[in-house]
Amino acid sequence: MNLEKVVFAFTIILALTLNFGFFIGDIETPAHHHVYELYAAIFVNAVATILKFGDRSHMGAVLLATSLVAVIQLVAASAVWGYAEYVEGTGLTPTVMASIVSLAGGALVANLISVTLLVIETVSLRR
Repeated sequence: MNLEKVVFAFTIILALTLNFGFFIGDIETPAHHHVYELYAAIFVNAVATILKFGDRSHMGAVLLATSLVAVIQLVAASAVWGYAEYVEGTGLTPTVMASIVSLAGGALVANLISVTLLVIETVSLRR
């Protein structure tokens, strides 16, 4: 068993599950979406992105692109949260929370594509 591939797959799947954990719940209810879960999703997605830099194949480029999309979406969600809390001072209104969760949903789609491609690549490998 190749430890590098295990860590790579583990990180990609962990990024998906953390993102899903933040995303699930009522879209307008801040109590259903914890800020630390968002930050954990950002961190693990960033680690997954870094791990994808070494692959020079076409599939590697697509995996890197999906990971970059997820990180950008999650960082944008975090920026909206920070702006609403500390700059605007309005707090987490239903509209703001819906925007944050929608951005996390976009990252979730990118993570789903990444995991799907990983599974396709794994199935297509021949021994």
